[in-house]
Amino acid sequence: MTPHMNTRRAAALAAVAAMVVVGVQAGTANARTAAPDNGSSASSPAFSAAAARTTAIKSAQGDASSTAATLKLGDKEKLIARDVIKDAKGTVHTRYERTYAGLPVIGGDLVTHTASNGKLKSVTRATDAKISVPSTTAKIKTVAGARKVVWAGSGKPVLALESVKTGVQKDGTPSRKRVITDAVTGKTLHSYEEIETAGVGNSQYSGKVDLSTTASGSGFELTDGDRGGHKTYDLNQGESGTGDLVTDDDDTWGDGTGNDRQTAAVDAHYGAAKTWDFYKDVLGRDGIAGDGKAAYSRVHYGDAYVNAFWDDSCFCMTYGDGADNKSALTGLDVAGHEMSHGLTSSTANLDYVGESGGLNEATSDIFGTSVEFYADNATDVGDYLIGEKIDINGDGTPLRYMDQPSKDGGSADYWDSSVGNEDVHYSSGVANHFFYLLAEGSGAKTINGVDYDSPTSDGSTVTGIGRDKAIQIWYKALSEYMTSSTDYAAARTATEKAATDLYGADSAELKSVDAAWTGVNVK
Repeated sequence: MTPHMNTRRAAALAAVAAMVVVGVQAGTANARTAAPDNGSSASSPAFSAAAARTTAIKSAQGDASSTAATLKLGDKEKLIARDVIKDAKGTVHTRYERTYAGLPVIGGDLVTHTASNGKLKSVTRATDAKISVPSTTAKIKTVAGARKVVWAGSGKPVLALESVKTGVQKDGTPSRKRVITDAVTGKTLHSYEEIETAGVGNSQYSGKVDLSTTASGSGFELTDGDRGGHKTYDLNQGESGTGDLVTDDDDTWGDGTGNDRQTAAVDAHYGAAKTWDFYKDVLGRDGIAGDGKAAYSRVHYGDAYVNAFWDDSCFCMTYGDGADNKSALTGLDVAGHEMSHGLTSSTANLDYVGESGGLNEATSDIFGTSVEFYADNATDVGDYLIGEKIDINGDGTPLRYMDQPSKDGGSADYWDSSVGNEDVHYSSGVANHFFYLLAEGSGAKTINGVDYDSPTSDGSTVTGIGRDKAIQIWYKALSEYMTSSTDYAAARTATEKAATDLYGADSAELKSVDAAWTGVNVK
């Protein structure tokens, strides 16, 4: 099966009351920098309450015209506030999309970094190009459903048409391919698959786990009122809609095998809960989009579907049942990986192609494995192996290895000029390797019973700073300094800025960030 993983968004569900029971469970940013902050300043959403966050975004939108003037944008350009994050030192990081003559500018996103005294410190831009096109009139026939945009993702901005082609991928995964076409010449400028899938396999269980459910009538339903109202549905082998909300009479769910349809739902519900808790406890983030609203999960998708995917258009996670329809693809790190595509979409929105696509995939691997460590589950202990429980290869080996990505036979250990031409699930190896080196360091070691031996491109020695600090640096870089077009060189800059903000310009943490990037040949 394909080793793919995924992204997308839509409406969230309202919170409801819940009770705890026991179940059985088988992403190029060019920074204009001023003097960086020093000291510790962990990132968090702008405010913990969703209403306050909404107010902060509205306030930023109210100031958008003056911000555009400060940034010296053109007369035809406008800014649309998309997110606001305020760190512990009071620095406000406001993420904007851009329009030109009323048209969306694809690849024109930027982030302003404003000190607590209101002074603009720096700006991170997806492009340095001047946004301007000779005409906003398309010269080629407009495809039904296409919208006019300005394409600024590479080179000189041009008028373009953005369309979406839907269908089915080779392995049965839904396809939603976004295509950017030059509105004058008809040339395809950019295209990418929006449904990003996850390679999964036969059997994954986490033992007995606590589930947050809701009493309904004379029974119970898989609705998590503790976490924004997350619901888990049974698609009954369907491929659209939500199917049936999973219910039970006695609040004890599944039997730990694929013979019981509830088991897959237990896995999915548990994975969603642990991912939510990780975001909140470790990242200070209230839900995937930071707005306190839940996604939902769908299990039993299709017939013998050997994959899983996140889809922003429904803001939902979907799992197949594997080749035998009894091996649900609901591993804990898979759940964390897929839902983290939603987090990336809500923050840097890393374009799912080239080096930014590799960073997108790696971000999901990084958060997925971090969720697994966070969960501290005795049956599925934390490790730097991706999809090790799902046996995607049929021989007990994992889907990916973070300490030495090339062990999977395809992923890149180190950066080179051609890495952006690789499938994003293989180019992601560079960032996965960076994160492992940053967290644990180079050389041989054993962690939670798993042996690792991580090499560097130049034979250098990297001293790790620990997972807790490494994940804070990556999250801050993603949410505050990366943009849609960030490549590996810009990711290095973003993490250096994040480490400087968090730990200081002379910190050992910043030195380790530099050493880890050098160790994967990103200089």
